[in-house]
Amino acid sequence: MIFSLQGSVQELTPTYAVINVQGVGYYVGISLMTSQVLALNQPAFLFTQQIIREDAHLLFGFNTRSEKEMFNLLISVNGVGAVSALILLSTLSLEEIASAILSKNSALIQKAKGIGAKTAERIIVDLKDKVQKFGIAEQNISALVDNKVKEESLSALEVLGIPKRMSEKLADRIMKQDPEISVEELVKQILKNI
Repeated sequence: MIFSLQGSVQELTPTYAVINVQGVGYYVGISLMTSQVLALNQPAFLFTQQIIREDAHLLFGFNTRSEKEMFNLLISVNGVGAVSALILLSTLSLEEIASAILSKNSALIQKAKGIGAKTAERIIVDLKDKVQKFGIAEQNISALVDNKVKEESLSALEVLGIPKRMSEKLADRIMKQDPEISVEELVKQILKNI
């Protein structure tokens, strides 16, 4: 089992890197979060997860031990493969994933390409007791709910032809005054103030 790699970055894309370790190039699948930390021809250290299947030997690399732990939790869920787990890790931060699971926000998990409603629900059910260690405070969960209200409102307004930049500041101001505001009410308030 290859636990980690230390070498230099020979090739780098948003989805994979080739790490040259003393003349041997290891092809490693990575998330966007990890790819942003690496730089071409620079030294690199990655925690790795090796997956051996009948038809392939795959190696995935992570900038932090926490990201590797989250990846392993995600692939332990029936129906979540390594590629889906990487896409989820590329779409949301570890804190956002953990908060979404703890607050049962399947819509946020479904933002990751290829993860449908059933899979998102399965992730929530299977991992709700396992993501506590990612240090998610209760206030983060309510902040995430606020974010969801704001995002839904802004996308509704975009459909109506109102640019996101214009409505975002208004949304923040209105939500400061009324943190419990609903999506519908927020849309109405923004429309009144434009």
